[in-house]
Amino acid sequence: MTGGAAIFLDRDGVLNTVVLRDGKAASPRVPEELQIEPEAPAALAALKGAGFRLFAVTNQPDIARGLMEPEALDAIHRRVLEALPLETVKTCAHDNADACACRKPKPGLILDLARDHALDLANSWMIGDQDRDIACGRSAGVRTILLQRSYNSGSGADHVVPNLSDAAKTILQSRHNS
Repeated sequence: MTGGAAIFLDRDGVLNTVVLRDGKAASPRVPEELQIEPEAPAALAALKGAGFRLFAVTNQPDIARGLMEPEALDAIHRRVLEALPLETVKTCAHDNADACACRKPKPGLILDLARDHALDLANSWMIGDQDRDIACGRSAGVRTILLQRSYNSGSGADHVVPNLSDAAKTILQSRHNS
């Protein structure tokens, strides 16, 4: 399936609950730490039902840092794909020092998916929980929604909402009003 508008979703803090390590929001490192956000299945089903293509885009630098095994990441992504109606999870496993084009806030993950699936970026959205997700979406030319969290600034996004359910409602209402 190619073409159409898409929703790009950050993984940690959007699709699944963050893990707290030393008081900071972090990614699950083993499948047993993965907890899908309760509203994610219904919110994504509504977006998919409206014709949006759904993709997760995630930075996972714990691979490059040697803090996580690639097999554990694969197992986590299998669980995410089993639980949610996503087409794929596109991952950047690099660290900041690698200076790659795919590590958010750079738009490489979204641009690669757009190229590979002939996606309509002008009618697409990025939903994230961090300022770098919003910067990534803006750089890729998509509209952005930031989920309010204690660890983000809440600025720079086209919309700021409390949760994924409200993000889906915002997107669906925006589509209805245009």
